[in-house]
Amino acid sequence: MAVTYGWFSSWDDFVMVSPSSFRHMSWNSSSYGLGIETGTTDDAGLQAVLGAVWEAAGVEGCFSDGGREPEEQEPVACTVAALAEFGRLHGRARMPAGQWMACSCTVVRGGGGTDWLNFDIPLSALDLAGVAYWDGRPFFRSAVMDDWLAAIGIASFKQARFSLGVIGWEVSGMADAVTVAGEMPQKRGMGYLVPRDGNLHYGAAND
Repeated sequence: MAVTYGWFSSWDDFVMVSPSSFRHMSWNSSSYGLGIETGTTDDAGLQAVLGAVWEAAGVEGCFSDGGREPEEQEPVACTVAALAEFGRLHGRARMPAGQWMACSCTVVRGGGGTDWLNFDIPLSALDLAGVAYWDGRPFFRSAVMDDWLAAIGIASFKQARFSLGVIGWEVSGMADAVTVAGEMPQKRGMGYLVPRDGNLHYGAAND
């Protein structure tokens, strides 16, 4: 029986692919990311957070088609209108260790009376980059990714205030600002970015 590695027919094919390659990403599968409850449903508020996140993450480019490499398509504007038109915006972000990773943004509008902006790294990119995120527990967790995404959220908050941030594997919408009410949860199955008295506080996952 032939062994396959994701999209690849051999291990050699797998290890030669860059984690920044668009066409080899499983964009619609699992991802690790930062989910931000914007606290508003207006375009201006969402645009402010989108622009702040893209800048804080140092994303290179902004593209509509995740099935083609950036070099094979024209860039699009990093705007709410582009998100609405294409459903997902794609780019490349540089990890603190220097490795470039494919990344994307999506949005859920008006859920619970507020928008959620999601900045995600596909698990397929983490696999290709060799970033460990599973230790046998029934969920995924990466301290490296958590710290990096928290730094992005903290930098973004300085440019565009938001109501809540959550960090981890498929965590967008798994908490809300009304329930958190400005108090950092003591037991955290995911990372939290909680605004309080004009400052943003980070609580790493601990449960």
